[in-house]
Amino acid sequence: MDWAFVSRNWEKWACNSVGSAGQPLKAALLINYDPTGPSRLLSTIAEEEGLEADPIEVGEFLNFVKRGNYQSESFFIESNQYVVTSIHESWFCGRCISSSKPTGEGAIVYRTPSFLFLALYDGSIGAASRAMAAVDRFALQLERRNL
Repeated sequence: MDWAFVSRNWEKWACNSVGSAGQPLKAALLINYDPTGPSRLLSTIAEEEGLEADPIEVGEFLNFVKRGNYQSESFFIESNQYVVTSIHESWFCGRCISSSKPTGEGAIVYRTPSFLFLALYDGSIGAASRAMAAVDRFALQLERRNL
């Protein structure tokens, strides 16, 4: 694993995509994740921006991903509940059902061979498109290195 590559690319990507006004994402989380690896290799938070990830909450989220019951279960991030709205080969999207924001909130979860990448955004269709483009930019960097 080339941690220097991952960290360097995360920093470049995050400063242009996450957090401040006008950015497509309000938060992002990169989790070291290999469901086929030995059980002694625990998933860890590799990088985070815009949120303080709680390890217990992350563990519950990882269990949700491992179970794969996307259409019949929901997941929680920062005490917000999300239902999965679309499922694709290496990623899925969710909408927050506990949001108090009139435009709503969404999540994109992208899987690479070594990472689980969670991106959160505020808004609806246009915001979701901008968020997916931002997620794609970072995911392509990881996939080029087969990470």
